[in-house]
Amino acid sequence: MNIPSPHSAEGLDTTPHFDKSRERDNEDHKEQVSKQGQSLPAKIQPLFETQPANYDLSSSRFYLNRELTWLEFIRRVLHEAQSTRTLLLERIKFLAIVSSSIDEFFMKRIGGLKEQVGAGVQDLTVDGRTPQSQISECCNIIRDIEAQKDVLLPQLLDQLKEHNIHVLTYNLLEEDEKEFVRNYYLKNIFPLVTPQAVDPAHPFPFISNRSLNLLVTLSYPDDEESLRARVRVPIGSGIPRFLKVGDKTMFVLLEDVMSNNLDLLFPKMKIQACELFNVIRNANTERDEDQADDLLAMIESELRDRKFARIVRVVVEKNMDAERRNMLAAELGLNKTADVFETSTMMVMADLAELASIEVPELHYPPHHPIDHHKLHDSPSIFYAIRDAGSILLQHPYESFTTSVERFLKEASRDPKVLAIKMALYRTSSDTKVVDYLIDAARNGKQVAVVVELKARFDEEANIRWASRLEETGIHVTYGVVGLKTHCKVILVVRSDYDGLRLYAHIGTVIWVY
Repeated sequence: MNIPSPHSAEGLDTTPHFDKSRERDNEDHKEQVSKQGQSLPAKIQPLFETQPANYDLSSSRFYLNRELTWLEFIRRVLHEAQSTRTLLLERIKFLAIVSSSIDEFFMKRIGGLKEQVGAGVQDLTVDGRTPQSQISECCNIIRDIEAQKDVLLPQLLDQLKEHNIHVLTYNLLEEDEKEFVRNYYLKNIFPLVTPQAVDPAHPFPFISNRSLNLLVTLSYPDDEESLRARVRVPIGSGIPRFLKVGDKTMFVLLEDVMSNNLDLLFPKMKIQACELFNVIRNANTERDEDQADDLLAMIESELRDRKFARIVRVVVEKNMDAERRNMLAAELGLNKTADVFETSTMMVMADLAELASIEVPELHYPPHHPIDHHKLHDSPSIFYAIRDAGSILLQHPYESFTTSVERFLKEASRDPKVLAIKMALYRTSSDTKVVDYLIDAARNGKQVAVVVELKARFDEEANIRWASRLEETGIHVTYGVVGLKTHCKVILVVRSDYDGLRLYAHIGTVIWVY
């Protein structure tokens, strides 16, 4: 069958009736504008072209850029943080999400574009941009977003004071409060801190991805020659960024405590400067799956490579000494202008999630309580309910995940009539019960087969752990499909019913986590 090209008028309705209808629509539009009391411009742009246009679908003006549209989404999240209609601690949570999203944008999108630039790629995207032009435009937008963040955070912290929640600098604490924080730091965090010298005998140390670091400039008391050291702020693994002062809802940042107690690390040394910086590394370390003999080993190798991947951006304090800033950029292999970002407020705002978790109900959205689906609520067995009702549509999170999907797996793992469970697993939350139910099913003698997608970005390590745990109990685990990413949410249960084998399935149609 011959299909007319969109670039020609062949096959289009170009009869007089077609043109007259368009003209009538244009006249109706003009009349509507006049009735609204608006002055008509000399030439009104018609709603429709009076003649069919020859659209060139290869033109870049018809396309949006993938990277820029993602940044517009981040702007939308920032809007929620800026909106006074949003409750205060929820605004802080949205600000944390913006920061985390920008970090991931550099790790995934900017990192990938920099690889293209390094490879000499000059091909235009469908929207007419080169890799370098995309990097430049994206960085300009990000600088604007981060400038808005720097203005917004102090305002939100000031509003928290009205609710007796204070985030203070170390210097503003009372002497007894300083002593309390210093002792807490000395007993609970200080043993984890390791200074690393930076001098001709000690090359610039390895800086881990998303780490927060102190660049300390110091000297001996009787020597004016400056020395440098890098100190990593040990956030994570149970170490909070916001240290609580006594029993009050008063907090001080860990890096502020560290920088004001450097005498513990460098006794009898003269501290000349202490400046904060944060780095982001490229997360694009995928290899050719077709050449891999073992997909699991390949993903584990990619994770190791990611730790040492190229740094794509560094964030520094706005008042950082220019010489040390340039030195830092050079040591990290970055352009001192394009790849260095400044902030005048808190660095790595993703950690604001700690602050947003404070339990003050009036500053949070009311907790959401999903309802039980009415077709599942009173049934003694979920399989009876499905068999009687047929297909059941569930809408999460409005309808309970626990009393539907989790119940489906739980009952399947224990029901003596269930013979097999087959499932695709893309992401899991840290407190998931799904894996436990699958293990229970295997221990109860059921055949269990699971497709664990190892290529779930930034969840690869967690999925490898889940896969190993499943394999240890005899579950048949498949690590996705070479060349594809298995993103579906599917559970299939094979059950021996009164009329023979019957298949029960759960099929998810959106992105969510088991």
